[in-house]
Amino acid sequence: MRRKKHSSLLSKFFNFIFTTLLVVVTACGIQIYCNAAGLGSSANTLKFAQVSDNHLSTDTVNKAYRLTAQSGQLLDDAIEVINQTPNLDFVFFTGDIIDVPFEKNMKLFFEHANKLKYPYYAVPGNHDLCLGGYLNRRLYVQLMNEYNKTYKFNKTYYSFTPKVGFKVIALDPIIDTRLTAQGELPKEQLEFLDKELASAGNNTVLVFMHVPLKQPFSSDSHRLVNANEMYSILKKYNNPIGLFTGHYHTTKVTKEGNLVHVSTPALISYPNAFRFVTIHNYKNKSVFEIQYMPTRLHELQTKAKLMVFHASTYYGDEKDRTVTITIPKGDNK
Repeated sequence: MRRKKHSSLLSKFFNFIFTTLLVVVTACGIQIYCNAAGLGSSANTLKFAQVSDNHLSTDTVNKAYRLTAQSGQLLDDAIEVINQTPNLDFVFFTGDIIDVPFEKNMKLFFEHANKLKYPYYAVPGNHDLCLGGYLNRRLYVQLMNEYNKTYKFNKTYYSFTPKVGFKVIALDPIIDTRLTAQGELPKEQLEFLDKELASAGNNTVLVFMHVPLKQPFSSDSHRLVNANEMYSILKKYNNPIGLFTGHYHTTKVTKEGNLVHVSTPALISYPNAFRFVTIHNYKNKSVFEIQYMPTRLHELQTKAKLMVFHASTYYGDEKDRTVTITIPKGDNK
């Protein structure tokens, strides 16, 4: 009887040892696989919302193809959706936050934007700063610092680290010396971009600006006139780089080597949408999950669609709206 009991105890003991070893070996195998695939424990995630071209206005009548009379409603709807979305790190407004460059319109923007429960940042668009406008860069920065507790920069271009493994670079290519919708990065900003990329190490870099580097569709009147100079700087680095822009009011995503060009549609005109972006930063790669988020104000969206020609150009293809893109990490020196 004692032998049977002793044998039973030994059997249970060896079964316990075997099960424990199996669990350990399996866990190690999974970790080895994850490390080999670039999915190691060092991975971290950044999630943000991008809102562009909301053209906030006090108009009571709509302008051309823009629902300026409903701009406040559209912005509030986006803010409500953003606030209901958990675990965002920040919100970024990529220009044309107001329709006409008046100080009162900027203050109206802050009344809406300060409803956000997340920190928010912005870069100027051509409707925010332009020749003959009542806002200049000095006043724009002053108002940003006064009314937005997140914005603690003394220029319209800047950088910050939102989370370990990521770097944000905000640029301002707006031309205010002549009346134009074209953009151009001044020499000091090109040097700033080069310096910030050089210090980024192996981080995933996010560049925010109003005018796109790569046009979502051809338009000489809206292009970045010195795009080649910006390209020549970016080509020096192997980091996964996401470029998040607006200006064209259209929906487009393009992978170009280690670059991900994300053109976000306008909130003020069809398709009246913004984006959520989630980036998983692994040891050997970055995974960009780009999501399209249309307004819930469907009647306004239907109205806006009737106000534009070639609505499909602005709506984009399915791959331009919601897409996942993987960018391998190279060695930057």
